[in-house]
Amino acid sequence: MHEPPVIRGSLALRVTILVFGLFLCACGTVSFYEADLGLPPWDVLHQGVSKQTTLSFGAATLVVSLLVLGGAALLRARIGLGTVLNATLIGTFVIVLTAIPAVQELSDAPLAVRVALMPVALVLFGVGSALYIGPNLGAGPRDSLMVVASQRLHVRIGISRTAIELMALGVGFALGGSVGIGTLVFAAGIGPAVELSFRALARTPLVAAAEVASAA
Repeated sequence: MHEPPVIRGSLALRVTILVFGLFLCACGTVSFYEADLGLPPWDVLHQGVSKQTTLSFGAATLVVSLLVLGGAALLRARIGLGTVLNATLIGTFVIVLTAIPAVQELSDAPLAVRVALMPVALVLFGVGSALYIGPNLGAGPRDSLMVVASQRLHVRIGISRTAIELMALGVGFALGGSVGIGTLVFAAGIGPAVELSFRALARTPLVAAAEVASAA
């Protein structure tokens, strides 16, 4: 599918769905983090910042997201409610989740359990992404930065996104962030996970009912 499905309904409903989607993305982040087998590119950066400062992993996630949001705003990217909520809530949810003792204990689980966390994390990321993008309330700060960088540098969005991801990965690795099999799993699996989640969302009443009403 070429376009993400759009969830219709009241603003309150769409904000609720968006926030739940961001929570699932945070759960995916924490699953990769506790698996301790390598992180997605931006989380490599977050962990690197955490190791070089007094910030926790969750606090580093929040700070970096706010800095990216500020950079995107300075470059005059379109900032929506979803952009701000993405920048503030994912890091906040990560802080809360990583403070739970049962979650902390996952990093000491047997290797088989930690390996199993990675596909679970991909599902959480995929579904979460569909639910926060579907309400159509604004792209995340990293996506906004990707778009404005593409426009300013006159390069394709794919090139812009890849360059930004590689930059985050490189800086994070230099700062001591964890790169491993989890990084490769995320790189290979996030696209299919998001696309499958888009397809599933398109078949739910949240989207299907709206499309029927629009056609009528």
